[in-house]
Amino acid sequence: MSLSPELTQKILAAVEEGFEEQIDFTEALGRYPSLRGQEATAQDFLHDELKKRGYAMDRWTIEVDDIRHHPGFSPVEVDYSNAINVVGTLRPREEKGKSLVLNGHVDVVPEGPLDMWSSPPFEPRRDGDWLYGRGIADMKAGIAANIYAVDALKRLGYRPAATVYQQSVVEEECTGNGALAALLRGYNADAAIIPEPEDDKLVRANTGVLWFRVRVQGVPVHVREAGSGANAIEAAYELIKGLRALEAAWNDQKGDHRYFEELDHPINFNVGKIAGGDWASSVPAWCEFDCRIALYPGIRAADAAREIEDHLRRVSDGIPFLANNPPQVIFNGFFAEGYMLEEGTEAEETLARAHMSSYAKPLESFVTPGYLDGRVFVIYGETPCLVYGPYSEAIHGFDERVKLSSVKRVTGTIALFIAEWCGLEEI
Repeated sequence: MSLSPELTQKILAAVEEGFEEQIDFTEALGRYPSLRGQEATAQDFLHDELKKRGYAMDRWTIEVDDIRHHPGFSPVEVDYSNAINVVGTLRPREEKGKSLVLNGHVDVVPEGPLDMWSSPPFEPRRDGDWLYGRGIADMKAGIAANIYAVDALKRLGYRPAATVYQQSVVEEECTGNGALAALLRGYNADAAIIPEPEDDKLVRANTGVLWFRVRVQGVPVHVREAGSGANAIEAAYELIKGLRALEAAWNDQKGDHRYFEELDHPINFNVGKIAGGDWASSVPAWCEFDCRIALYPGIRAADAAREIEDHLRRVSDGIPFLANNPPQVIFNGFFAEGYMLEEGTEAEETLARAHMSSYAKPLESFVTPGYLDGRVFVIYGETPCLVYGPYSEAIHGFDERVKLSSVKRVTGTIALFIAEWCGLEEI
């Protein structure tokens, strides 16, 4: 049942009333440099904040053995002793509405060279309608929006009339194993919202992602005898060119995949790291490079991985010293399939009404060629997941920033969604 105009305006006014505090909270969270493996202090902060608000808290370290046999698992090479998830549960006196997961990831990508930033990346800076900092847009502003949407209802004397799970997960930027671990721990609901920075829109579909490392080995000789040695770095460049050809072939298949037909370049291949050789005057004996490539929804990660291996084997056949010594391929991160959010779900219709009330314009949807934890809910939880969030610029780049007026409207949308989806009970 739709909310009354009077209650709608009260909820939006409550969001407005608490918004300066919400910005302060976002800045505080942004000061924690929650890089991969370093998220524990940020998670402690969120644990304590949720506990203060009356949530029943669960904080645990992800055990790889608990999730490695699940089809949604991504392989890892790092130690998980600091891979910590936090979930706060808010239950009503009586379950009357539909349950909800409010999910966000606290891990952030590396900041890169500090001299490329206008101000320190982990010292959030406010400038007019923008808030700057690494991870501020992707997605600490979204975590704050989840928490303060519920706070706005509390300010009016209400709480959700159904169970709400506030999730702060890790590993979204590299494997997706954090959201998967939460699902397998039993945290699922009738719908999920993830306020990623999606420019005030709903994600209709997104690609899966594979991470892999290619290692090439050659025969080291002195540079004066370079003609007799195999240069592993030069061979690596040939393999990269070969992978570009695979990228082009996969992009040519976009017409076979719903929602991706009109995108210019839905499949993106990236070489993110490269290292090789040991000495400037020695022909390099080894080279390895780390890659990321997308795949369409409906394509199994294992099938795409096999195609990559087969393609590199064929390319190697044309490089004399690799023909009998093919490169080694190691899948070392994302092994994640894409998903589509089917149109017409009750959850999407509820979000559309909430968005219209907050933005005074219809909800738009779009397709994004990047990884999202929404795949965990849609594919494995069979849960409609609404990835919807604020306008941002330069995520994963320098001077990352989020638009505060957009964050406020998104928070209003989430609060209205909770009120309608979960229902309200007086505190």
